[in-house]
Amino acid sequence: MLGFDADLYQRVIGGAGALRSQIDAIVDEVAATGYDSIFLIGSGGSYAAMWPYEHLMTRLSTVPVRSAIAAELVLTGDPRLTERSIAIFSSLSGTTKETVAALEYCRERGVTTIALTGYADSPIAVADHVLVNWADDETASESVDIQLLLLTTALLHRRGEFDDYERLANELADLTSVLTRVQEQADPIAEAFAKKHVETDYHFLVGTGMLWGFTYNYSMCILEEMQWLRTTRVHGAEFFHGSLELIDRDTSLLLFVGEDETRPLMDRVLRFAETYNDDTTVVDTADYPLDGISPEFREFVGPIVVDAITIRFSKHLEAARRHDLTTRRYYRKVEY
Repeated sequence: MLGFDADLYQRVIGGAGALRSQIDAIVDEVAATGYDSIFLIGSGGSYAAMWPYEHLMTRLSTVPVRSAIAAELVLTGDPRLTERSIAIFSSLSGTTKETVAALEYCRERGVTTIALTGYADSPIAVADHVLVNWADDETASESVDIQLLLLTTALLHRRGEFDDYERLANELADLTSVLTRVQEQADPIAEAFAKKHVETDYHFLVGTGMLWGFTYNYSMCILEEMQWLRTTRVHGAEFFHGSLELIDRDTSLLLFVGEDETRPLMDRVLRFAETYNDDTTVVDTADYPLDGISPEFREFVGPIVVDAITIRFSKHLEAARRHDLTTRRYYRKVEY
């Protein structure tokens, strides 16, 4: 497959799953101390990556959970953020200045901090608990999603709110072969999309539930940041409150459909698209066999699956448009 490094992928995916014992130890410690709230804090893609797990915990738990933009939290504060809170941070490089500042803000207030990073010596590795798994930019999403799914379901399990943690964690031990097969299945679809849209400069993305954070992330951090393409991103439930007026017959409409309880919202969007649009691409996790993943867990691994699918889209867009995914004009290039 174009741009696919099997050894690197094994290192990242297997490495994320191998953090389970460390995650269990962290959760045991914070559960023993006790906590009253959970904050999921990040910037950009790392912020959007928190949304599925806010969604998951809000559905299954009574504990207050909030995903927060790091820079905004430091300016506005939150009276629920106290020494009885857990704050979870993610930054692959560990150098995102807004995330580093938010971590220090939390530490100053006695908040228990947990950091996910790719480097043991990164600035956010000063958190109370640190999970380290190296990844490159293209595999970081899978790494973070696997870790966050393990971490949040472990927290729920210790609270008596998710009895199936042990079984789920065992199935997440090493998803390399499962996700490689997902990429192989998605590759010809992605290649055809890239060839069709080599000149398209505007894409409209829609998702819900466990996939809404991914939809936002792929729109902003991949298509906009890495390909300089104009996009609109909208939640499937909000699509019918004005955004649908932007859809023409030839609008590139990209729908991310998962298997959680919000799927009917995307079915509604798809029905509209089938009637009024001739350029709809559907990425549906239900189309992909996931050997070794129990049917009841498919909704939880949805973000990980679309991570793998859209790596193929990104690599083929990069090649077809001759626009390297690492090229930037402004991000980390100019003062902001």
